[in-house]
Amino acid sequence: MNKRLTEPTFFLLTALADEPRHGYGIVKEVANLSNDQVHLKIGSLYGMLDRLVTDGLVEYDREEAWQGRLRRYYRITDAGRQALAAEAARMVVNARLAARRLDAPGPAPALGGES
Repeated sequence: MNKRLTEPTFFLLTALADEPRHGYGIVKEVANLSNDQVHLKIGSLYGMLDRLVTDGLVEYDREEAWQGRLRRYYRITDAGRQALAAEAARMVVNARLAARRLDAPGPAPALGGES
């Protein structure tokens, strides 16, 4: 998959990269990973998860009973890891490009121009 990931999807896949998590665990981990810059709402989270399952980037792991309710856990797939790695590599290349431009000396002053 060469499709660029949105920032919430990038953090969601990152949250699942180390272990399967249930919905609330994903929300908490995304907030933690993004330094509270990305907040997933439960309603949009499950829509994202359904789409990622359909795209083969995430799959169901298991369900566990917790306080009388079932928690569904999700895990990243190999295709999800590849998409996440590709997006991380793309971001690194873009950050290096921006850093080089920022470190480069400015344009040379025009001859005979204003001082």
